[in-house]
Amino acid sequence: MKEAIISIVEVINNFHDVVIEVTDGLGLNLTDKDLHFWVMGIIGMLVFFFVYAVSKVAAKMPFGIAGLSFMYTLTFMFVLVFAIEIQQAITQRGNMEFADAIIGLWGFLAFFLIYAAIIGVFLVLRSFFKKPPKKKRSPGRTTRSSH
Repeated sequence: MKEAIISIVEVINNFHDVVIEVTDGLGLNLTDKDLHFWVMGIIGMLVFFFVYAVSKVAAKMPFGIAGLSFMYTLTFMFVLVFAIEIQQAITQRGNMEFADAIIGLWGFLAFFLIYAAIIGVFLVLRSFFKKPPKKKRSPGRTTRSSH
């Protein structure tokens, strides 16, 4: 896990250096805070547009809101498990291991599958006891006989 984080940090640092060289070459002389403002702002907006497009499509699907909720929660869980692993490395209160993060995510997935199964059983049972919809009458027609 530690090696993976170091590799990711190295890629980010190299990207950072390239961006600084390019902006300096263009004579922009941006500070580190300026770079964070622009780069994170642009990345955030690109992610927002992608998520917005996916959300518009997903919301029209059956169980679309549940799917969006699952994706948001899964994203949150990714951030949380890796934050905990990094915290353990910084504070020396536990072992920072990639496997710990993965097993934590599997825990969420297992509990979510149990939840989904319970909801599925509930929906199937409800469909058995649901009254069939009433037929709509055509306007102008009556069911009374004209004696």
